[in-house]
Amino acid sequence: MSRFLSVIPVEKARSVLLGMARKTGEKRVPLIGSAGYVLRTDIISDVDIPGFDRSAVDGYALVAADTVGAGESIPAMLRLSGSIDMGGVSKDRVLPGTCMYIPTGAFLPPGADAVVMIEYCEVMDDEVLISKPAAVGENIVYKGEDFSTKRPAIQAGTKINSRVMGVLAACGVEDVLVSEKPRIAIISTGNEIVPVTEVPGPGQVRDVNTYLIAGFIQESGGIPVIIGIVQDEHRLLEEALDKAVSEADIVLISGGSSKGERDMCADIIGSHGELLVHGIALSPGKPTIIGQVKNKPVIGLPGHPASAYVVLHALVRDLVHAITGEISFPVRQSGVLTSPVPSAKGREDYVRVIKKDDDITPLFGKSGLTNTLVNSDGLLCIPADTEGYEKGTRVFIDHWRNA
Repeated sequence: MSRFLSVIPVEKARSVLLGMARKTGEKRVPLIGSAGYVLRTDIISDVDIPGFDRSAVDGYALVAADTVGAGESIPAMLRLSGSIDMGGVSKDRVLPGTCMYIPTGAFLPPGADAVVMIEYCEVMDDEVLISKPAAVGENIVYKGEDFSTKRPAIQAGTKINSRVMGVLAACGVEDVLVSEKPRIAIISTGNEIVPVTEVPGPGQVRDVNTYLIAGFIQESGGIPVIIGIVQDEHRLLEEALDKAVSEADIVLISGGSSKGERDMCADIIGSHGELLVHGIALSPGKPTIIGQVKNKPVIGLPGHPASAYVVLHALVRDLVHAITGEISFPVRQSGVLTSPVPSAKGREDYVRVIKKDDDITPLFGKSGLTNTLVNSDGLLCIPADTEGYEKGTRVFIDHWRNA
């Protein structure tokens, strides 16, 4: 594999990472416990849904041609020939010049090719006045229109959520074949890092990144493996890396704020495997390191929480999805910038933003400030070939709902 030991573009770094992606195994899980897993195969319903032509509204089933020209001043007059019961099947046909009352979801009687909503109908004895013309197929849900036995209801690569579970249940699925969730190890490095249970002293900080990264891993479809806090000592980091590689599919090393710490991390990755990337044209996130040890991706993240999160968002999520086979599309929203956003050409900049109505306001917080993560709505990506955006520019942001 190619080695890039000077700063490289984000897209090239992403290509290096995806080149190391190896799909996880597969297993069957019960439907009730399947949320968060990724489907390994297409799911086809065992029956057509719905299993019959049915009405989408409360109204009157009729022949559409009988309503041509109907309006409030000159309604169409049809004879009421009966009604359909929920769960029942009508043996009587709807003949031209007649109609039948039908509730939402009921079986469409033979002969009918449209349903007019009850709001446009007036009953007078055994006659119904129709004040609106109907088109063929109007307010009808046809057999198999929702899901058919002839086409996939849900595609492989779909991450299962509550809505997908409902569809799978409708398709008669009791258990599903899914990708095993990748195990992703987290090593938090730094002499200044203390557990969250401790009150940090002068020069110390709580271990924010372990929890930030663990949450991101879970949201992305992986299983976090917490290796723990490791002091900036060569032997200790080597031992932690060996443990992480033996227990996980991917290793994330958080920390190394100083050049010396980053170089030590890079040296250890190189001596135990192969150092592939040492610096990415990404802001924040330039000091990111990528390597592999025993054919497993090892990624050195910046120590500042917001910087680490940008790298997770821009690169690591795609790696996790490639491993699980998840097909995902970013949740992008557009808006107009309330202030200019400067950027240096030649690097990809990610700016945290607030979106309110159609306004997008940049948050120019320092990378070490975690409050900008919870106080923002998403990220604005400024491409490497762009020198920022002027105030009033309409832009697209990656909304946190996608993270």
